Amino acid sequence: MRMRDVEVDSKGNINLNTKEIPNPCIIVISKDKAKMIELPSFAETTIKTHQGKVVRVKWNEGEDF
Repeated sequence: MRMRDVEVDSKGNINLNTKEIPNPCIIVISKDKAKMIELPSFAETTIKTHQGKVVRVKWNEGEDF
């Protein structure tokens, strides 16, 4: 899986060291969960939601010719 869990403490805080995070990436937070997703070099990334919750992250990848 591309998505990695990000630890959320009991108070709801996230502690990240930016030097250990891949670039570029996004962090998606939904319903007390957090996941980190490294973005591919060439792609469209779509985040789908339903009733205020993230339900799917989808990539449409390609390469320049």
